[in-house]
Amino acid sequence: MEEKAGYEELKKTIDYHMNRYYNEDAPEISDYEYDQLMLELKAMEREHPEWVTADSPTQKIGGSAKREAGVEVTHHVPMLSIQDVFSKEEIVDWVEKVRQVYPDALFSVEEKIDGLSMSLRYQDGRLVLAETRGNGLVGEDVTQNALVIPDVVKSLDIPGYVELRGEVYMSLEDFDRFNEEQENAGKKPAANPRNLAAGTLRQLDSAVVRQRGLKMFVFNVQDAYDNGVSDLMGSHTDALDLLSAKGVAVVPHTRCATVEEILDAIDAIGEGRGTFGHDIDGAVVKIDQIAYRADFPAGSKYSAGHIAYKYPPEEKEVVIDQIEVNVGRTGKMTFRAIFEEPVRLCGTNVQKATLHNIDFIQSLGVSEGCRAICRKQGEIIPAIVRVTQKTDYPYEAPDVCPVCGAPLVREEDTCDIYCVNPSCPAQLKRTLAYFVGKDAMDIKNFGSRYIESLVEEGYLHTVADIYSLRQYREELIEKGILGKEKNTDRILSAIEKSKENEAASLLTGFAIRNVGRISARSIMRHYRSLWELADASAEELTALPDVGEITARSIRSFFAEEKNRELLCRLEEMGVNILSGESPDTAGPKPLAGLTVVVTGTLEHFGRKEIAAFIEENGGKCTGSVSIKTGLLVAGEYAGSQLDKAQSLGIPVITEEELVRKCQS
Repeated sequence: MEEKAGYEELKKTIDYHMNRYYNEDAPEISDYEYDQLMLELKAMEREHPEWVTADSPTQKIGGSAKREAGVEVTHHVPMLSIQDVFSKEEIVDWVEKVRQVYPDALFSVEEKIDGLSMSLRYQDGRLVLAETRGNGLVGEDVTQNALVIPDVVKSLDIPGYVELRGEVYMSLEDFDRFNEEQENAGKKPAANPRNLAAGTLRQLDSAVVRQRGLKMFVFNVQDAYDNGVSDLMGSHTDALDLLSAKGVAVVPHTRCATVEEILDAIDAIGEGRGTFGHDIDGAVVKIDQIAYRADFPAGSKYSAGHIAYKYPPEEKEVVIDQIEVNVGRTGKMTFRAIFEEPVRLCGTNVQKATLHNIDFIQSLGVSEGCRAICRKQGEIIPAIVRVTQKTDYPYEAPDVCPVCGAPLVREEDTCDIYCVNPSCPAQLKRTLAYFVGKDAMDIKNFGSRYIESLVEEGYLHTVADIYSLRQYREELIEKGILGKEKNTDRILSAIEKSKENEAASLLTGFAIRNVGRISARSIMRHYRSLWELADASAEELTALPDVGEITARSIRSFFAEEKNRELLCRLEEMGVNILSGESPDTAGPKPLAGLTVVVTGTLEHFGRKEIAAFIEENGGKCTGSVSIKTGLLVAGEYAGSQLDKAQSLGIPVITEEELVRKCQS
């Protein structure tokens, strides 16, 4: 009884501090102290689940109940997609077909906001449900999160039943603020506003939704009845105007009567998209008279009476201030254009773009001081697509390494230029950093700045020297190269522990050209040790799955060099594992054998690389995007569009815990 009384007292204490933080904006304790109280409460509830009630602080946030994950909702009106077209001619053809049936048809032209769909159901003016699109027929209940989005009207001055569909999005300002906070905290920034908005809307903690800031434009009345308002299901634009007058944030829209007006409205949106406070991915044209729409279906997956025009990829002119040359870990030269001023492309600020190779640079006429057009390929990778104003000084490839000054060599029949100096500091530092990184030996806390200091101080000349550092412990502590005593011992212990890693990790760490983490694991399934691989012929290697002639030549060239065989011998003598630990003849079937697996969302126990390694160890193939070939989707918290796509394709979806159980059974 005394313990239960302590539990109730702790709940009251946390409730008090929640109110001070969320409602009064006047917290009395630090976030850390608050988190410790919550951890104590959660521990008590794990031990006594019968004590947990709906009013527990673990079940609510800021006075609102936490959203329960995965509660499915069957849509009252299917939330279908809109058919895309990519030319003005297709718009004109579609409008003319509509006019042939309904000469008096009017149209609405609207921004196609780049976010995710959500429907709001109101009954007698009260918001009763908010739901995501899901697969178009079944979505997810996100009502608790919708309630903290300022644009979502909680009460609507319209009686009866009203269902509105809109787009939830994140403004560019809020997106930039979030990424700045992430970078300041040493965390990974979000890729784009759309993905961040999708992950935020699926948060279980509505306080996070409130803090990050989401917005919403309503773009359609899905259904309305028993309300005596004829305009809601009569004219689409009249309905939006009525909703706007009632305080609803509606999508910017223009009613058009002619093809010329429609095309002008589309052009106006396209010309203004660089000035919007949010991203768009097209313009939508809708038949204004809602009753006419059903006569113009576009298939079972598309909304009738709608069409979406997709603009050509956004492009911006830039001035290339500098062509930066770097040395990769294999010695290959990489080229990058640095702009005089950043430009905004697809929702992010861009000031640099990859220049693929010297042939690409010279064929386009790229040079320092030229003006060029930058575009995000696939709306992700900044690329220079053409030069608009050349200079009088064509760019010439460097003759010597920009780091060590050694002569550069162009690989035969390729456009790749290499520094072949094995002692090149840039190569050495990058090779060592790659060796200790997560993809290879995964030596914890051994960052690049330590690598640089150890190289500059003369402690590291090859990767094997990493395993000799323990003998210099006192020197390292005295010089502070790895920090103080505690941090130095922590890193030295991590180095020692890495000796037990699988042989595939060591093979990856050798940074052999064309042999990455995935291919190394695949290769080592066929060899009992790295010595066995080192003695393999090119013909034997090319017979392996996913090993081509170039990869086979790279492996043979690496182990043909005496210094590399000496390196392997030295590592073995130091106790680094070179055995695969598995005979290829006796290896049993893997639980994920033959399955292509996609992971989406935030996982509790695995990082992205760790889960990929786990999947591969259990026989699966981990890829980055859902397709018809995907056999399984692992969905973590804040899963985004990949989850929607998997559900629409009928792909099995499991949690992180279910994946682990599947592989351990």
